Amino acid sequence: MNIPTYLDLNGARSALSEIGIEFSRRQMKRAAETDAQGMRKLPFFIDPIDKKLKIEKGMLLEIYNQRQIEAKKNSCATIFNEATEFKGDNGDSYG
Repeated sequence: MNIPTYLDLNGARSALSEIGIEFSRRQMKRAAETDAQGMRKLPFFIDPIDKKLKIEKGMLLEIYNQRQIEAKKNSCATIFNEATEFKGDNGDSYG
């Protein structure tokens, strides 16, 4: 069983930068702020002890992983290897 790791805003920025996603402090703060409906862009919560915004590291990284999976599913790009033959709209063969 993995023990959850809770990150503050700076920790969340750091965790995302480790996977190549760079945010400014202001961008991270905006992702944690509530909108007019009381919703946050990312699931930050207020720590009951120190009253600062926190997010669980695994959840944060999973959100980005899920978005990547969704983008891949919704992509019209197809990967062809050398053995694959592709026929264009006019019937010409490629590959």
